[in-house]
Amino acid sequence: MPKLKPATQRARREHILDAAEACFARAGFHRTTMQDICKEAAISPGALYVYFASKEDLIAGIVERDRSEFAERFAELSSSSDFIRSLSEIGQHYFNEEPRQKQMMCIEIGLESTRNPRVGEIYRSVDRYIEESFEKLFARLAEEGRIAPEFDIPTLTKLFSMIGDGLFMRRAVDPNFDAETLVPAAMKLIGALLNVQPNTADIAPLEASKKEKHR
Repeated sequence: MPKLKPATQRARREHILDAAEACFARAGFHRTTMQDICKEAAISPGALYVYFASKEDLIAGIVERDRSEFAERFAELSSSSDFIRSLSEIGQHYFNEEPRQKQMMCIEIGLESTRNPRVGEIYRSVDRYIEESFEKLFARLAEEGRIAPEFDIPTLTKLFSMIGDGLFMRRAVDPNFDAETLVPAAMKLIGALLNVQPNTADIAPLEASKKEKHR
């Protein structure tokens, strides 16, 4: 049997992860069987086990994929000159544009992490990665004078995470979740929490222009 090309292997692996996500969101971790995932992906058990030996392996693959996607979006956020605008775009993606089943699946994994040590280790490692990423970013923004929060950076990061987690859960459990209203409102609350400072680089030319007009 000829060996599959790396691109084909990656595509098949992604297809299996998509199927596992759909099954976990629909039926939960415990009720989902490997056979259910095979049926969803339209593949044989042998083809599935080539890539994943267990449901825990599937969760590890899903979580790592989500972490990689977050890392790409965070890199853009970290380098943005307009932090709140870029953060709002990320919020719109995760709380409005992304399929609701993603939130449902993540909550299912979070619950399983309290019962399954291996899943717990996987889940908490990514949770720490996201929190540490924002803590470092907030610290840098504070040093640059772009934010002036009332709280210390670790506390600020925890509060920020709590707001994000709340939006995440409400999107998953509330079929009437109004992202168009709530996401901008949450961004306004976060902006107040961070105490975002005016961009002095933009203010200087504006003030100079005002002075010129009054001459």
